[in-house]
Amino acid sequence: MPDTITLTGLAITACHGVLDFEKQIPQPFVVDLSLEADLAPAGRSDDLTASLSYADVAARVVEVASGEPVDLIETLAERIADAGLEWAFVEAVDVMVRKPHAPAGVPFTPTTGVMAGPAVSVRRERRRAVVIAMGTNLGRRVATMRSALESLRALDGLDVVHVSPLVETDPVGGVEQPDYLNAVVVGFTRLTGEHLLAELHRIEAEHGRRRDVRWGARTLDLDIISLGTPGESDEVRAGGERDGVTPGAAEASKSPLALPHPRAHERAFVVVPWWQAAPWMTLRTPEGVVALDDHVRALDVAGVRRGPVWDAEEYLDLEGGLR
Repeated sequence: MPDTITLTGLAITACHGVLDFEKQIPQPFVVDLSLEADLAPAGRSDDLTASLSYADVAARVVEVASGEPVDLIETLAERIADAGLEWAFVEAVDVMVRKPHAPAGVPFTPTTGVMAGPAVSVRRERRRAVVIAMGTNLGRRVATMRSALESLRALDGLDVVHVSPLVETDPVGGVEQPDYLNAVVVGFTRLTGEHLLAELHRIEAEHGRRRDVRWGARTLDLDIISLGTPGESDEVRAGGERDGVTPGAAEASKSPLALPHPRAHERAFVVVPWWQAAPWMTLRTPEGVVALDDHVRALDVAGVRRGPVWDAEEYLDLEGGLR
């Protein structure tokens, strides 16, 4: 169940309604607002900057609701939901707007704990395109990739839409190690980059991931390559060193987030399966936003080979031989 910040019973006096007098004579409205977000960082740190100020949220709701009159409380609810998503921290918003004095021509009788009158509820979620790279070069590679893919599909807030074939690739980074299986998942998410990264680290840990050697062998590697559409208003761009945390760090989730991935455009083991999954997409490079289809054709892909199929039952286990 997602973390939420809830404001209940926010009383506002404003002029909204279809009838002419409703746009001239103020009447009461009551707003309930629930904001979904990852509150774990705030809970651990006791730091307001890791969360939201309830006062700021309430003030913004009052500002929107007291603004230009509208005919429908549906429109008012939509505007309040849009305002809630203005905070990058917020992943989804639930809004209920009540109009207790609505001139409906019939009486409304309050019941225990429920205000009389009509109400409208809306839910709006942030929805951004996301590209996630998967890789493994230890143990039962196909089984690990299948299990990790199922974990991604089960992740609340992530919709997996396209999955590339598996490719086998040469290791990079200079550390001697076995060859990799790689794949790319493309989908949509309401989660912030930090929240999604924490969930990917959790899935890695569940599959035995350890961060002892930078760029070293690993049971599972899950990386956010891009979040949002490159060049569009929803593109997330965040600085920070991307390649892992200090060896022996207690919490991998403390790793800084860099988006888009600063070296993904150079890595054929990312670009090739990404292109196989969604060749119509674009990616950001130091030279700007380019078409993925054009970029892959100019890339050295010599270290990328066809891999096993996703449902393979027999495959080469790098530690135990043919299984």
